[in-house]
Amino acid sequence: MSNLSAAKLQELQSKNELSHAKKGLVWGLISGATWGLDGVILGMALAMAPFTGGATLYAGPIAGAALHDGFAGFFVFLCNLFNGKWKEYPRTLKTKPGMIVCLGALFGGPIAMSGYLVGINLAGASYALSITAMYPAVGAILAFFILKEKIQPRVWIGITLCMVGAITVSYVPPEGDFPNFYLGLALSLLATIGWGAEGVLSAFGMDMVDPDIAIGIREAASFVVYFVAVLPAVAGMIIFWEAFLANAILYIAVAGFLGGLSYLAWYRAINMTGVARAMAFNISYALWAVFFGWLITDLAITPTLIGGAAIITLGTILVTANPKELVKLRNN
Repeated sequence: MSNLSAAKLQELQSKNELSHAKKGLVWGLISGATWGLDGVILGMALAMAPFTGGATLYAGPIAGAALHDGFAGFFVFLCNLFNGKWKEYPRTLKTKPGMIVCLGALFGGPIAMSGYLVGINLAGASYALSITAMYPAVGAILAFFILKEKIQPRVWIGITLCMVGAITVSYVPPEGDFPNFYLGLALSLLATIGWGAEGVLSAFGMDMVDPDIAIGIREAASFVVYFVAVLPAVAGMIIFWEAFLANAILYIAVAGFLGGLSYLAWYRAINMTGVARAMAFNISYALWAVFFGWLITDLAITPTLIGGAAIITLGTILVTANPKELVKLRNN
């Protein structure tokens, strides 16, 4: 009787674990969908005043990036306030892992987010997001050189596919007025490098810090650096304040909310279904961006765009996980 009860208990536990893992996959899809929609809405905001003004190509988008991370950090803080975790902010900042998270934020925020927003402005959201979806492949390459990690043949195949996909995406410029299309793709690639470096630097810090707090610190640190150092350097402070008097601020606020939600969903997916599966579903944002761009803007879906985005997604899945393991939820 006791053996039968133990077997039933084990079966029930297995079912609960499977259900938990499946919910994690849903959170992974939510993280990808919200980030894809985030990028499309940011692209719409950057086409409005005051982001279309300024003396340079990058002052407006960088001001938008600062606002985005500010709103995202505020949203995550509200979540942590509601959950009673807000007291962990100052405690975590006094630790080495907390400082590593801040260092990663410099690469993921002022460097990557700026390149990403300027890339969206110059090349279009769907194209920029497709390029940045390669960040896990860049992270694997950086880990190979910096951390001396070995790269399996499957990962090299994935990296190669990412490069092929990037070439496919960039082969034909989109319809419309995009005179700096290739510069936009280059800056999107800068964002990819920044996010790849952030992943390598933050790997240790994220393991030692509560994910919700790490995300909050990451967004807050990024905003502070933008506000104190980056915006004054690029003459973007005026645009930053003018945005609060324009309709574009509503779009930025919504994008910031989506960005914060995407990060929260992403780490919940990691906790419930594992890093590899969570990342494989998260980078679906390249395809979500194409879908939302077609749905709510005048994006013309070309074969090279959809084909390149699909190739990049497949390549990134090979980089992040063995496809055979993605469906073995019971082993989680």
